[in-house]
Order: sequence, then structure tokens, then C-alpha cells
Amino acid sequence: MNIVYLDTIAGIAGDMTLAGFIAAGYPLDELSAELQKLKLEGFELMAEHVRRSAIDAVHVDVVVTHQPHYHRHLADILDILDRSAFNGAVQERAARIFTLLAGAEARVHNTTIEKVHFHEVGALDSLVDIVGVAVCLEHFGIERVYTSPIRLGSAGVIDTQHGKMPVPAPATLELLKDYPVQFTAIPAELTTPTGAAIVKALSSGVLQDDLVRVRAVGYGAGTREIEGIPNFLRVVIGTLEEPFERDESVVIETNIDDMNPQIHPYLIDQLLAAGAHDAYLVPIIMKKGRPGILLSVLTTQPRLQDAVGIIFRETTSIGLRIHHVGRRKLPRQEVTVRTSYGPIRAKAVEREGVVTLAAEFEECKRIAREQRLPLAVVMRTMNEELRSQISPQQENVP
Repeated sequence: MNIVYLDTIAGIAGDMTLAGFIAAGYPLDELSAELQKLKLEGFELMAEHVRRSAIDAVHVDVVVTHQPHYHRHLADILDILDRSAFNGAVQERAARIFTLLAGAEARVHNTTIEKVHFHEVGALDSLVDIVGVAVCLEHFGIERVYTSPIRLGSAGVIDTQHGKMPVPAPATLELLKDYPVQFTAIPAELTTPTGAAIVKALSSGVLQDDLVRVRAVGYGAGTREIEGIPNFLRVVIGTLEEPFERDESVVIETNIDDMNPQIHPYLIDQLLAAGAHDAYLVPIIMKKGRPGILLSVLTTQPRLQDAVGIIFRETTSIGLRIHHVGRRKLPRQEVTVRTSYGPIRAKAVEREGVVTLAAEFEECKRIAREQRLPLAVVMRTMNEELRSQISPQQENVP
């Protein structure tokens, strides 16, 4: 999978992101020619090599030769994108960035998204930055965007069309809600609302322990030197090595010490029937030495409210702990295989290119009941038969 990792050493802005892609190998003349698909006149994309902390970086500037002085609304920008000659992926990414940015500005200024004036963001140079980033993603065939925790400045103010604003800008913080950020003592606007909108709209999250094969690296420079850090965004283009499947899940936990234990099996059954990946109970010692039970449920975000409702309805708990977790899984699928007991459902799991089979426990129980056999005998026979089937024959059995 082709990815880009945005290392926000000095924050992130639209021009820094665009410059990083150019430094990573997108020829300036090709990008400039592609941006003509905006069907807008009056701008020229300029790039120069600069040094930031003795490291070579690229600084980008959109030179505006002429532009009417008016404030664009979101509808105006979406119309420009609709009338452009870009493909759907470029249009969709750029529109998503602008829409999220408009929503954040609307919330900050207590107005509607339709009434938001984009000011600087609606200006031609910022429009080129945002669309240019979408074009770069398409050029490099980027399937996912990842970042480091987003670095933010503090202890300062910036001048805007609305007057002086604190650092970070209110729209920046609004956009980065629920995203990992790092506050610094640097009195400068490290991350702009445009940069925050790019992250919010495009990022799949923070890259941590994943294996990446690096193909290209580019440094997109900020406008000025900042004391204490190199003022650039590092753009790393590579391939994500994915030996395992992945997904995002939610863990729900609660401590219970005053419930009839006869309800426990029923509770677990209800949670699993509601789509939970797993649910289990662990004996614990609570405060003041009281014995209790830890209920832990692993589920998905869409099923979260179902699980919460069951716990509050079926237990004595009055509070839950909820946190999001990432999962890594071996590739697997449910298949139907022929055995001496007839067709059964089994789980096919791939380990380093070798597929192994495991009979579903419920199927073994069913066969043991139907044929009046010891469960241990059925399980042993199943394991022996399935062990020899590396490439199972799958079929649809009613």
C-alpha cells in the first residue's frame, strides 16, 4: 500500500505540504501544468531551494498576478472544483478539505457553513495549495495519509481578517479535536487551519509501530526561521508493509461487585449476539478488599451503542470506561468443508502463505449431539481431517 507520512516537525501548513511533495520528486513544471486544470488565471507556482538548520528544503510561493478582491464562500469553491478538469479523486479530496475547514470556521464564529467567508483560505494562493496537495496525492498514487502527532505553537497571537487571534488559531483546534496533538512553548503558528484541515480530511491517523519501506523524502520549508527547530514539514513517501489485516475497535470495561453471577452467561451471550468481537469476565479484587468482576467487551464503533445499552440494561453497572484500540489479525475467512461427518463450517487462517483449517466449536458440539458421540472424539477427528486439507474445497451448503 502506497502511503505518505507527514512528519510535523514544525507543524503543517498548505504551502509546506505542497513544497514537501515537490522536494520528494514531483517536478515543478509538471505540477504547474496540472494545476491549469483549475481553469483559473492570474497565478504562477514558484519554488526555490532554501536551507533550514543546514538541511536543504523547498519553499513554495504562489505568485498572484491579478485576482478580484472578494470573499469566496464554500459554494463558490465547490463550483470551481466542479468546473475543473481534475478527476473525481482530486476533486473529492480538495472538496473534503474545504468543507471541513468551512465547518470549523462556522463553529468558531457561531454562524452557518453557508455564510462562512473564507478570506485568506478562499484566496487564489490557498486554493492552489489545497488543490495542489490533492494533485500530489494522485500523482504519487497515495492510498493512505499518516502523520506524527501534530505540533502546535502557543503563547502568541496572529493577525487575521477577524483581528488578532490566539495561537493555535481557534479553527485549528476545532479541526484537530480527537486527533493527537503536541503543544509546544514556541510562540509561533506552527500549524495553520489549512494544514489542520488537510490532516483532518485525509489522515488515517498517527503512524507508530508500522513497517514502512521508504521510497522518497522531501522537506517543505516554512517561510521563516524559527529558533529551536528546523522550520519544515518532512514528507515521507513509501510502502506500508502489511503482513497482517488491521481494523479499529472499541474496548468497553466496567467493574461489577453487586450482581447475581447467574446473569453472567446470559450477559455474554447478549453481547456476542449484538456483534461484539469478544466479551469476557475476570475476577478482581476491588477497593476495600471487595471481590468483583471485570467485564471487558471488544466491539466496533458502529456497534458501540448497542453494547453500552445491553450493559446498562442487564447489569448493575452505572459507569463504563471506553477506549479505542487497533487490532492486527491474520487473514481468515469462514469456509464450508466436507468431512466424514458431512459438510461443516470451519475457519481458514493464512500464516505466511500456508492456509490452516480449524473447525468451529459450535459445529463440533452440534455433531456430538446429533450423532451421540463424545465431544472430545468429534474434535480429535475433525482436527485430523482438517489438518490434511491445506487448500480446502469451499462450497455453498444450505
